[in-house]
Amino acid sequence: MLYYFFALLAAAVILLINNHRNETNRWAAFFLTSASIGGLSDWLTEQSLDGLLSAVTYLNHTLTPYGVFIFSVVYSELYPSPRVRRYFKAIGFIPVMSMLLWTSISPVPMNNFNLFLLLWAAPYYLFSCYLLLKSLWKEANRSKKRNRFVATVIIVPTLLAVLVLINVANVVSPDFHFFRYVSVFIIYSLTVALLCSFIYGVLGVKLRFERDPLESAMKAVSSGTTLLNHTIKNEIGKIAISSENLKANIADEESMQQLQIIANASEHMMAMVTRIHSQMKDIILHEAPCRLDVLVAECLEQHRQVLEARGIVFISSYCCHPVLLCDAVHMKEVMGNLLMNALEAMPGGGMMQISLDAIKQGVTLCIQDSGKGMTAEQLARVFEPFYSTKNQSRNFGLGLSYVYNVMQKSGGSVEMSSRENEGTLVKLYFSRKKILQMNQEERR
Repeated sequence: MLYYFFALLAAAVILLINNHRNETNRWAAFFLTSASIGGLSDWLTEQSLDGLLSAVTYLNHTLTPYGVFIFSVVYSELYPSPRVRRYFKAIGFIPVMSMLLWTSISPVPMNNFNLFLLLWAAPYYLFSCYLLLKSLWKEANRSKKRNRFVATVIIVPTLLAVLVLINVANVVSPDFHFFRYVSVFIIYSLTVALLCSFIYGVLGVKLRFERDPLESAMKAVSSGTTLLNHTIKNEIGKIAISSENLKANIADEESMQQLQIIANASEHMMAMVTRIHSQMKDIILHEAPCRLDVLVAECLEQHRQVLEARGIVFISSYCCHPVLLCDAVHMKEVMGNLLMNALEAMPGGGMMQISLDAIKQGVTLCIQDSGKGMTAEQLARVFEPFYSTKNQSRNFGLGLSYVYNVMQKSGGSVEMSSRENEGTLVKLYFSRKKILQMNQEERR
């Protein structure tokens, strides 16, 4: 059973090391630690540490269902309000404290202890399974839905096994040796979690403990462009100063023309480096309440002339009017980049549809064009920094990387689907946690 202790404890430590600021990870680590200490029971019995054994048994049997319960409330995102979550945490802890007071005041027969534990632990486990399954069913974002499916497959079967083989079995037959049966499910969960962490990611842990496959690339490129920007600007500055100094001492017209070419090239390089750096530097959001539909309408109005000049007909449809907590400046830039991409994909004109819809987990903003579309290979790389499907000298392939970065920083996500000669669809997902107000009749 010590292997069981070390395996679950290691899983808890990995989650905390990966992202200790994430509330889901903290509660997952909490219930894994609570479950792991059950693996010390046999060793404590062999060492005749009866007092410590009783404490470990109490913590294992009471904190584990409580930790699983709160983890599921947080992870499911079905109760986004911090106040509601605090109520769950406070009220959910009452049975844990009740059992502590009950067992501290007077000796309690093991059968009574197990029965009282079953009466509240069973609903906790069952409600946790319900939350995980419901959040999977309601998830609209395909990437998040896959992650929820993986978490559900790992957790739900083992929770039900623990409920039946430990809690129920201890009431029916206190001498039942449950561990050899439960260990099968624990091995199953750990094995699936390990395999999926290499393929898909589990609770944010993927290969090198990264929360997103592009996150490391974005950070590396941002750091690299900052260093490159600083170095090139210094060297260009030297060239510009030297050119100006030479102009004062040269009267030859041809030499002056050559110096002017050098000066113009220096200015162009400076503008190019500044533009790259502005798109790749770390984004700092200044969030404030704003009407998302109004923001979209303003952005469309800014681009109306250029769209109409290119023969592009656009249709907008707002099925909801949410007040969103976001950075309006960056969000306008995001929409501007997407509109310009759609425009460039339809050089001979076409149709563009912009829609805003309420979904179960928040709001989606969709931009659909009838342009030339992309191949599967191009689609797989569109968010990579400096990758572009366009052959233009002024394009650096940073527009969609910027869109991706802003949406990640804003607590949302972006998805893109496309086929050659069939157009492209971009979906921006805004989490319900960021929505401050939305008409009741618009909720689904």
